[in-house]
Amino acid sequence: MSFFKFITSKTFFIQLALAVVAIVILVFLVLMWLDTSTNKGEFVMVPDLKGKSINTSKIELENKDLVMVIQDSANFNPDYPRFSVIEQDPVANAKVKENRKIYITLNPSGYRKIEVPDLIQRTYRQAKPSIEAIGFKAGKKRYIDNIGKDVVLGLEYKGKPLEAGTKLPKTAVIDFVLGNGNRPGSAPNNESTNDVEEQSSEE
Repeated sequence: MSFFKFITSKTFFIQLALAVVAIVILVFLVLMWLDTSTNKGEFVMVPDLKGKSINTSKIELENKDLVMVIQDSANFNPDYPRFSVIEQDPVANAKVKENRKIYITLNPSGYRKIEVPDLIQRTYRQAKPSIEAIGFKAGKKRYIDNIGKDVVLGLEYKGKPLEAGTKLPKTAVIDFVLGNGNRPGSAPNNESTNDVEEQSSEE
């Protein structure tokens, strides 16, 4: 009976009311803390980092409480300085919360190197598009006596012989040594001249 009397007494209801108030206050404080700790409803604008150095980008992101993450470098882009930002995710002016990771891609120091293909005994018409397809440029044509007219007899880079498999930077200019259609030691015909270097007409 004493317990029944207690739960029906004025004292019990006062304590119950105080407990309810305390719980409500506690829940309110927890919600306020969560709202503050997660910056609910608060966003920052992602800065435009393209073309900027890694140090400048890091400072700009830290000023906005954003975290920089560097990804593998992409292909070299001559329109941007070396080691500058060429891509970013999220993009500039996107709204994100603080401490968001911003992924950036840096411009390499130069063009990646590519292996020179084996073009010996191919015709110039076959060889030229082959090197251009992988990123090289066709340079000068030098003719020597050989019965294979316009057949590739050798490759040169900056005046030096070039072997297949050698790695050169993308966009490197490769010169061709071609046959002029004459048998070695015979008189030159009217169309070709021995050891004459000429600029490719298609450059």
